[in-house]
Amino acid sequence: MKQVVQNYKSGELAVLDVPVPGCKPGGVLVRSAYSLISTGTELMKVSEAGMSMLGKARSRPDQVAKVMQSVATNGVPATYRKVMGKLDSYTPLGYSLCGVVEQVGTGIDDVKVGDFVACAGNEHALHAELNWVPRNLYAPVPDGLAPRHAAFGTVGSIAMQGVRRGEPQLGDVALVIGLGLIGQLVVQLLGASGVRVVGVDPDPARCELAEHLGAAACGDPASAAMEAAVAELTDGHGVDQVYLAAGGGSNQPVELAARLCRDRGRVVDIGKCRLDLPWNAYYEKELDVRFSRSYGPGRYDPEYELQGRDYPIGYVRWTERRNLACFLDLVARGRVDVEPLVSHVAAFDDAVETYRRLEDGALKAVAVLFRYPEHPGAGEVEAPAVAVPAVQVRRSPARSAKTPVRLAFVGAGNYATSMLLPHLAGRDGVELSAVVTTTALSAANAQRTFGFAEATTDLDAVLGDEAIDAVFVVTRHSSHAELTRQALLAGKTVFVEKPLALTEDELAGVLAAVAESGNDRLQVGFNRRFAPLLTEAKRRFGTRTGPASLRYLVNAGRLQHGSWYLQQGTEGSRFEGEGGHFIDTASWLLGADPVSVYAVAPSGNEDLQVVLRYPDGSLATLSYVTTGAPGFPKETLDLVADGKVLRLDDFVRASVHGPEKWVSSRLPKARDKGQNAELAAFVKAVRTGGPMPVPLESLVATTTATLAVRAGLVGGAPVTLARAR
Repeated sequence: MKQVVQNYKSGELAVLDVPVPGCKPGGVLVRSAYSLISTGTELMKVSEAGMSMLGKARSRPDQVAKVMQSVATNGVPATYRKVMGKLDSYTPLGYSLCGVVEQVGTGIDDVKVGDFVACAGNEHALHAELNWVPRNLYAPVPDGLAPRHAAFGTVGSIAMQGVRRGEPQLGDVALVIGLGLIGQLVVQLLGASGVRVVGVDPDPARCELAEHLGAAACGDPASAAMEAAVAELTDGHGVDQVYLAAGGGSNQPVELAARLCRDRGRVVDIGKCRLDLPWNAYYEKELDVRFSRSYGPGRYDPEYELQGRDYPIGYVRWTERRNLACFLDLVARGRVDVEPLVSHVAAFDDAVETYRRLEDGALKAVAVLFRYPEHPGAGEVEAPAVAVPAVQVRRSPARSAKTPVRLAFVGAGNYATSMLLPHLAGRDGVELSAVVTTTALSAANAQRTFGFAEATTDLDAVLGDEAIDAVFVVTRHSSHAELTRQALLAGKTVFVEKPLALTEDELAGVLAAVAESGNDRLQVGFNRRFAPLLTEAKRRFGTRTGPASLRYLVNAGRLQHGSWYLQQGTEGSRFEGEGGHFIDTASWLLGADPVSVYAVAPSGNEDLQVVLRYPDGSLATLSYVTTGAPGFPKETLDLVADGKVLRLDDFVRASVHGPEKWVSSRLPKARDKGQNAELAAFVKAVRTGGPMPVPLESLVATTTATLAVRAGLVGGAPVTLARAR
């Protein structure tokens, strides 16, 4: 396997091939997915390694004292050989990562192979492809938390332990000195604790970031504005706590802490900074100076860290491991947001160059992540794969329907009654034969409004009626796959409103029914490809010769409280319910099915960024957002290729810019998203026995890509859509 190492004598950084660690009892072997560079601690170590021997001695007087003691005990020659041998050897880097459990040692029963865990420790969470991690230095990653975010677990625990040492209370005001990685996390943890925060840092960008993450005011430590902000927030008394998250040799942080802290306030040292305390200032206010030791109780205790002996919770509430689990929970629930801290994600193989860019200032960053290949020896990150099920069917001859085409509806909710049935009721050559609902009254209402010949709650009777040519499934999402499966087995042509399925197993069940019955007469309600304005714009755009870039913004908006769309436990996520609409539209415009999906989401809301890659190199970026302004158009789309641009504005206006410019001549009276044309194509296919409007293979590919978004969010990496053979 590969590991990042450094020679402390020469300063050399390297990615070495080293043996895979064994999986010892009491721990797990973890394959890294992401590891975090501590831009403070690690860069300090890298910088020290580049110093002269005198510089190293000056920077580490504690180690010099040990050397002098060894000289007194063992003599100069033996001490020299010992010191030079230690200096001229490779040492590891890294202490915070997230990965997948690859092997479980004896005595471990809280995780299993394949689970994601966050790992801590400068001997066990290294920048390496594989690490053995003892029980008390890992914590399971909560469901839904991206591995790249879980990789912050160790530094989050350091920040959390510092906050705990400050003992903040609701309504307190705190000062955070130093807004690097730890300082930014301290700001958010204090905010989650009900504390108002003032931050100071000489870097304006870091101050702006901290304010974005919840600080009341931030600025340069030398600015009088910061003293004024503290005075305003505290009525002139001073802050309740000061958190020293700065490094370096300046004594300014401890002096500023004394000046801005209230009488009998607390000063907590988290970082490694100079602590030449001004005696009078600290004495007169009787300031309580505290140190925060790394990740929490258990740190540096070999019985806790290596032997797995936990401290009883009744005596030690927050241990190293419990801090780690608590921080992961806060990030998973959106109380702490680490994504804005990620300045750069580098491939693990580029580790040496990344450190060099950080050290010389070419890469300015708060947090940098290493992304690891999934399999040993891979030259680049290998995306996890999701199989696109193959459509295997010995097709039965399609039965053309006599006029009129007889239709049955299963479900008569808002979408059916507002967007589908008005286009079918009274259409020539169509007969609405039966409506099936779970409640008698809703069936009766649909019968009265749209003229169904029969209203019933007996689904089996409708599916068994040979006179019915096609069945519409327009129920809640959780029932779509099963009802579609039953209707296909009954020999009916099926129109199912999106989504076709909410899980891979449900999709497999539908395809099994297709294979068993020989009936592949299926349409999913992906109506946007039938919208007249969009079809005309695509025609005007014409064929393309090169890869395209497509941007699709869906301003979905927030749902009303109580909407059944919010019942994710039974009805799937909101994107799983309607995301297929937008993926299908992109695939239709690009003329192919996607080959990979990459998805990311900010913490605390349902917004998604989904990138779809297509066989010819085309990319479609889908922004599905719920936090936008309600007055902004719901759907806007741009397609760019071959010196041309297609623009669609919410199905009311379209344009094509290229050698010849075209703009839709007038605004339609209403947004036509294609339902009428879609239904006309479906009815024609039923009547004639001709091909379905959208090939089944495309419906399956779109459904698989929609479901792969969930896997992409969990894995934090692109998901390959592998075609089954």
